[in-house]
Amino acid sequence: MDKSKRKIFLASSAELVEDRREFEIFINRQNKRWHERGVFLELVIWEDFVDAMSQTRLQDEYNNALRGCDVFVMLFWTRVGMYTAEEFETAFGQFKATGRPLIYTYCRKITVPMDEIDEDDAASLLAFKKKLKALGHFQTGYADRDGLCRHFGEQLEKLALEGFFGTIPGPETAASLAAGAPSNTATLHGSGAIAQGAGAQAVGAGGVLIGGNNSGSINTGTIHTGGAMFLGPVNAGRDVVGGNQTVHQAPAVAPTPSVPAPATGDWQQFAGVLKDSPNWNGDPQSVQEAMRREWD
Repeated sequence: MDKSKRKIFLASSAELVEDRREFEIFINRQNKRWHERGVFLELVIWEDFVDAMSQTRLQDEYNNALRGCDVFVMLFWTRVGMYTAEEFETAFGQFKATGRPLIYTYCRKITVPMDEIDEDDAASLLAFKKKLKALGHFQTGYADRDGLCRHFGEQLEKLALEGFFGTIPGPETAASLAAGAPSNTATLHGSGAIAQGAGAQAVGAGGVLIGGNNSGSINTGTIHTGGAMFLGPVNAGRDVVGGNQTVHQAPAVAPTPSVPAPATGDWQQFAGVLKDSPNWNGDPQSVQEAMRREWD
């Protein structure tokens, strides 16, 4: 299975360095599970860039890498640094132009006494929150690192359901395949056929396949076979069309049981007929007496 790689850019100020490390560990652990589903999550962080001198600012290299990412995750707490704010602007501009990266902003909810917060830091935080509100985007709060990772993991599952990673198996199916469980197989008949489920079968365009034990009416719609159509042992009860022929089959009618006609005449007449029969082996006298008693 080809791996579907998605790049995640992580931005934050230096005060959340431990949260960054925990998030990196979380993504690496997630990759073990997503790998089974054909997905690789590549985390892009500034720590992985080379600090060697270049012809442009190192931040410009971060921004260029960011533009090639699929997801942008920003963490902030008591301040929003100049470069973190620049990365958000770059991500938002790229999103408006191309629809990527998807943007997630997380604000740590642990309170800090106001006398411990620098005025400039507090001003940067308030300014950024106002910007988010003006854009109609609201940050997600998290109380601890576990809450941060859990929420983002849930977002990844939602993205998978929306097709963000392409067509991939669900987590249960992927786990079964990884454990060596047999996969569903399908038999296709003809072009354009489709089948789903274990041992499923599908016929070509316009065809109808009926299997198993069925009772009641089956409405197949209009079928154009161009040839004979076989549905196994069939008691059609109606017309069957195959090729250029139509075989008319009337509904089966149960035979009417025969009912003896009521006897007419008198016993002397029947006795005379019986007596003259060449197959007669009985005693005419005793038969006459019995018939007379019956009629009388």
